[in-house]
Amino acid sequence: MNTLVIIVHPNMDESKINKRWLEELNKHQDKFTVHDLYQVYPDEKIDVVKEQKLIESFDCILFQFPFYWFNCTPLLKKWLDVVLSYGWAYGSKSGYKMANKKIGLAISVGIDEEEYSPTGKYKYSLEHLLSPFELTFEYIKADYKGFFAYYGIEQSCSEEWIEKSVSSYLDFVGKI
Repeated sequence: MNTLVIIVHPNMDESKINKRWLEELNKHQDKFTVHDLYQVYPDEKIDVVKEQKLIESFDCILFQFPFYWFNCTPLLKKWLDVVLSYGWAYGSKSGYKMANKKIGLAISVGIDEEEYSPTGKYKYSLEHLLSPFELTFEYIKADYKGFFAYYGIEQSCSEEWIEKSVSSYLDFVGKI
């Protein structure tokens, strides 16, 4: 089954880990279809109908983005706001076009995992901070499969450290 990977990174050229994950996805085009929102919409004017038709053609969807300001990138937030519209994603008998679609998140996180805990710097777990996504996917009746996070990008960014993420990332994407 082919999985749609919606990549939403505003500076992919400067990214190390997201760029590496993208390179790996491109080696498996028979399994994964990549849709880079910042590349498709550099002006951030989203073609809602085009996006909805694209989503309708996949059963498995992964959103890949860097986690900053304790949220997703601005373009992903805008995408969620306009694409998941009333009458299409929810709210009417003709809605719920994303019902039962398997959805997951793949997130690159700058800080170490320990900092995302009740005793850590940010007081909350990443799972807790991502709960609005889980609730959104539940609201539109999608099948949320959780998230993959790779922590510590600000502290450790060696090639070896990045390569360690690749197999775990592909395992997660393959199980969506």
